[in-house]
Amino acid sequence: MAKLKVTQTKSAIGGKQNQRDTLRTLGLRRIGHTVIKEDRPEIRGMVKTVTHLVAVEEVE
Repeated sequence: MAKLKVTQTKSAIGGKQNQRDTLRTLGLRRIGHTVIKEDRPEIRGMVKTVTHLVAVEEVE
């Protein structure tokens, strides 16, 4: 199964509470922090919520 490499590129300060919660749920804690998640619809939805704060790559 494919995986997604999600990296936080911008700060959540000043963002809406649901965006900050989504970053925490993804496991992102600071700018430059990267996590690897399975490519599932739930994860894609979370990434879509914070697409302006993260960079996403597909990895094998």
